[in-house]
Amino acid sequence: MAWAALRWVVLMAFIALTIGGNALVCLAVASSRRLRRLSSCFVVSLAVTDLLLALLVLPLAATLELRDGRWPLGGTLCSVYLSVDVTLCAASIFTLLAISVDRYLAISAPLNYTERVTPRRVLAALGAIWTLSLTLAFAPVHLGWNTANFSVPNMDREVGEEAGEGRTCRYEWNNDYVVLVAFGTYFLPLLVMCGMYHRIFCTAREQVRRIRAATPSFARSASAVATAREHKATVTLAAVLGAFLVCWLPYFIYFTCMGLRRETHPPLLAHSVVLWLGYFNSAVNPILYPALNRDFRQAYRQLLRCRVARKRLPASPRVLVRERGAVSHGCQRKHSRSEPSAINPRETMDESSPEHTSPCLAGKSEMQA
Repeated sequence: MAWAALRWVVLMAFIALTIGGNALVCLAVASSRRLRRLSSCFVVSLAVTDLLLALLVLPLAATLELRDGRWPLGGTLCSVYLSVDVTLCAASIFTLLAISVDRYLAISAPLNYTERVTPRRVLAALGAIWTLSLTLAFAPVHLGWNTANFSVPNMDREVGEEAGEGRTCRYEWNNDYVVLVAFGTYFLPLLVMCGMYHRIFCTAREQVRRIRAATPSFARSASAVATAREHKATVTLAAVLGAFLVCWLPYFIYFTCMGLRRETHPPLLAHSVVLWLGYFNSAVNPILYPALNRDFRQAYRQLLRCRVARKRLPASPRVLVRERGAVSHGCQRKHSRSEPSAINPRETMDESSPEHTSPCLAGKSEMQA
């Protein structure tokens, strides 16, 4: 009983941390002008993916863990749960791939970046990512392509049937499907991303060498400062990719080995360990952003300070209205004020211009205006 209670507390705390962290990422991008850039659309998409995972998948996965693999919600919901899980995992991988392409264009050809990366192309890329992820996840499960006998799984089950009668809810696979999914949605994109980041860091190192060899006036120019800012953002996003690699690599190795060995019912404990290690990645990203990027730290700090200040308002109605207006004005003023760059405190570039505003948040900005 004590072990079950401890597992429940840990799982609920993990889900709450994942929801709160990724919601904070979205709020930070929305509230900070320095983060409200075109490339931040991909960061927000990744945070939304992790947020949906915590809201739609993790509660059901925790139910399976707490019931020792017994699934009481019927076959249809089991298929939907598995499809949503695969959709969000694939969307994370493809979003990271899009981020690597965006970083490569920003570092290798900064003068042509605004011409190549436009709001329309960013939105088209995000639409393609989610369409492809939904297709790869829902079609195999609901058409039976992933099973050994190519039959649609879980269709003969009703609510209430459990694993005690041989009923559980785990992904079924066959040999060909495992090879296609593992290499097409993980190993191949991972290889491409690693190659891109290698090229990015080689280019960045050459740019740093040229800046250091330049005259002091050029090293302090807006161009040099912008290049340094892009380098810092690239390091942060490369760390996000590294965290994804560490968390999900054990699962995909396990998934591939079990599929190639035609293990239709792999060990439950091993499967749970590698799966929840992958889920842990969704809680890591909101910690990496402020740990490696000053703009995110500033945005987090402003959000939390404003929230604490509002909670400390006095109870008197007149004072309450007056203080609330002062707090709100102070928070807005802090966000609108130009903040020192994480790279160079002398940076004076204005990132609140239209070309730096993310299309994902353009509607909200218009409403506020």
